[in-house]
Amino acid sequence: MIKSYFHRARRSLAKFWLEVNPQLRIVGITGSFGKTNTARAVASVLSKMFPTVQTDLNLDTVYNLPITILKVKPWTEALVLEMGVDHLGEMDFHLSLVKPQIGIVTGITPVHSDKEHFGSLENIIKEKAKLLQSLPADGLAILNYEDEAVRKMAGLTKAKVVFYGRNQDKKNNCDVWAETIKVDREGTRFTIREKNGRINVSTGLIGDHLVDGCLAAYLVGRYFQIEKNLIINSFSELKPLKGRLNYEPGPRGTYLLNDALRSNPASAMAGLTVLTELKGKRKIAVLGEMGELGDFEEEGHRLVGRHLAKQKIDLAVGIGPLTKFILTEAIKEGMDKKKTFWAKDVIQAADFLRKELRKEDFVYLKGSLLRHLERILILLKEEKVDCRLVSCNRYLPCWTCPYRFNKVKSS
Repeated sequence: MIKSYFHRARRSLAKFWLEVNPQLRIVGITGSFGKTNTARAVASVLSKMFPTVQTDLNLDTVYNLPITILKVKPWTEALVLEMGVDHLGEMDFHLSLVKPQIGIVTGITPVHSDKEHFGSLENIIKEKAKLLQSLPADGLAILNYEDEAVRKMAGLTKAKVVFYGRNQDKKNNCDVWAETIKVDREGTRFTIREKNGRINVSTGLIGDHLVDGCLAAYLVGRYFQIEKNLIINSFSELKPLKGRLNYEPGPRGTYLLNDALRSNPASAMAGLTVLTELKGKRKIAVLGEMGELGDFEEEGHRLVGRHLAKQKIDLAVGIGPLTKFILTEAIKEGMDKKKTFWAKDVIQAADFLRKELRKEDFVYLKGSLLRHLERILILLKEEKVDCRLVSCNRYLPCWTCPYRFNKVKSS
């Protein structure tokens, strides 16, 4: 009761604070994936010219928005907000507090389409589109042209619409697009193309798909007339976040591409593509389940399996019941069954990897946050983990969680 009252009071104060700070340039970002890296890229660009406040990365959006807004100072000129939603009516709740001048939609997948959340893909699209519907006529809608559902949202806003994309065949339809993308463990290099020129870019972010956030941020920068060289310099300063496609030394002399903080079909397929592109002796994909997919649960995992079969992967390890769909679909599409292994839980997976890993293997670790695949890394360091849960609702990292020493069986 006290917590609820305090939160309502904080929201009221945040709304008042926005009213007395009309100088703010406000950017709202929504979508099923890519919000965080897009927000980081946008904030990096805007901070080159304006004092900027960015949404906190570690809080639920419901609490995050008022907390972030109250960090604004009288001299702050730009505010970048992740406007994530996972229930019907939640975007309306956000928009009752803050109405951005610029709206970015990164992409749509069926994550949160289960009955406990949106219930359907159509409801996801409808809810996220409300951000665009709220934009003013002199505002800007920045849309990912690669995503058909996002592309169709263009007709829902009175603001000016601009598109970004990665494929060359989209260049006649995009205001900016990326070409000649090269990925290695240090980052990504690419060329930003416009209809009237090109710019070479280098960023510490690892992956073709993370170029999208830079393209969206470039459009924000140009809208606010930030010099191109300042925009490009801001991208070179971006580095991966822990657990979001960051490169680090792996267990037993391996290289690790750690992407275990979030997972959905789009990001899992993108990560597998990155693994294929990186140089290394052997490529090993360790895949956990993707959560909250609702009726798309089986098909979403099978979709990843079909993509897996097309990649140059030497070994794929699936953890948990739903990953059987990934592996069986990959085998059906031509992947050698001997290159797959299914484990019922992280302990069985770690036992297998302990025998299988070789020095200089490149390991891709991918799973949803609540699947807690970091337990595999703890086990491969020969530290104790007794918990066998495939899915756990605790947000604590496993290395700080006392329950890792409890003999909890798989479920």
